[in-house]
Amino acid sequence: MPNIINEIKLDFKDVLLRPKRSTLRSRNDVNLFRNITFRNSKQTYNGIPVMASNMDTVGTFEMAKALSKHGLFTCMHKYYTVEEWKKFAEENPECLKNIAASSGIAENDFTRLCEILNNIPGVNFICLDVANGYSQHFVEYVRKVRATFPEHTIIAGNVVTGEMVEELILSGADIIKVGIGPGSVCTTRMKTGVGYPQLSAVIECADAAHGLQGHIISVTFGAGADFVMAGGMFAGHDQCEGDVIEKNGKKYKLFYGMSSNTAMEKHAGGVAEYRSSEGKTVEVAYKGDVEMTVLDILGGLRSACTYTGAAKLKELPRRATFVRCMQQLNNIYS
Repeated sequence: MPNIINEIKLDFKDVLLRPKRSTLRSRNDVNLFRNITFRNSKQTYNGIPVMASNMDTVGTFEMAKALSKHGLFTCMHKYYTVEEWKKFAEENPECLKNIAASSGIAENDFTRLCEILNNIPGVNFICLDVANGYSQHFVEYVRKVRATFPEHTIIAGNVVTGEMVEELILSGADIIKVGIGPGSVCTTRMKTGVGYPQLSAVIECADAAHGLQGHIISVTFGAGADFVMAGGMFAGHDQCEGDVIEKNGKKYKLFYGMSSNTAMEKHAGGVAEYRSSEGKTVEVAYKGDVEMTVLDILGGLRSACTYTGAAKLKELPRRATFVRCMQQLNNIYS
């Protein structure tokens, strides 16, 4: 018999943050920097824990240079060569503390990861990225990477439930990526029917991670995430890979999921016959330099902290109260 969970699970569209009394005089008084010591690597991170995702259009060296100036983080896509890494590291040593080298779980991925980390000692973060973090093979891969790089901070995912968060942390991961199917160019939920409402996933996974002194990545600090990772918010900028497309006098850039037809044609020669595409390709309005988007994101974060009375970003989960709602926005002029 199929098992049905009747408990209500929530997504971001279902809630708003309730405002609270505050002693803050200005948004400028909010401290967005976090100081985090990781469970397994014992490293300490200091920065604004907003990450550009390791998608090949977004997780670029140019993006890393732009975000690092503000203390933000970039998970590099896994398709850069070792020589490209060496050149970037030589020219931008100040960025290395704010980037992660990404890897899949194939043997050639591990070989490339080892080459990068052995040649560029300033890179201390590893992002192990698979669509389905529930496979035993992935758990074993996390253990293998931890054994090989005991002092590197490991980001691993994606999962959506507490028991898997705990297993990955105990296997050597420091930060867990939470979310299956919520991305703006992901179609996993549509193609497979698999997923978990993201707000509830974050709350439950954060509780599991923090019980083990671990950390999680998702898209909301208020629900307990330690880091926020974004792809679509950073898409369409000069720092993204890909050409500018002109249509009817307007400019666009391509943005696509890493399980889309576009990505698999580019990196794997097409979609294998045993699987389907689980991502879409969209034309995002060209946005110019990412600088203004970064300032807008940080300004929005400061405002959220001010409305909820959080003087530091670290305090936001403790100050956050979510209110269930039927409608978040007035869309009359949308």
